[in-house]
Amino acid sequence: QVQLEESGGGLVQAGASLRLSCVASGRSFGTYAMGWFRQAPGKGREFVASIARSGIAKYYADSVKGRFTISRDNAKSTLYLQMNSLKPEDTAVYYCTGHPRATVKVHDDAEAWWGHGTQVTVSS
Repeated sequence: QVQLEESGGGLVQAGASLRLSCVASGRSFGTYAMGWFRQAPGKGREFVASIARSGIAKYYADSVKGRFTISRDNAKSTLYLQMNSLKPEDTAVYYCTGHPRATVKVHDDAEAWWGHGTQVTVSS
């Protein structure tokens, strides 16, 4: 089992930047893919970004491509999401996730591990 804890959320103005972090404990961090999802008020959870266990392959939702960057430091068991040029529509709770059987891209299914989330609010 893996425990995930996010941090770095906050209230910012449109155009600003934030960096989210997610510290993992439990199973060896470098053995599984990691990612970020988000959920806005009244909406379902949506994929944001994913990174392979090696840190080489990365995937992004079209809505964040070119603005967000996912990265990981396996030595520190930490996942990051650098968010630049934030927009009001990026307002959501951001969740860190990992999957025990995914090595390249995370899956949103019953086997995935989830953090408790961190709130990001972008004002216009």
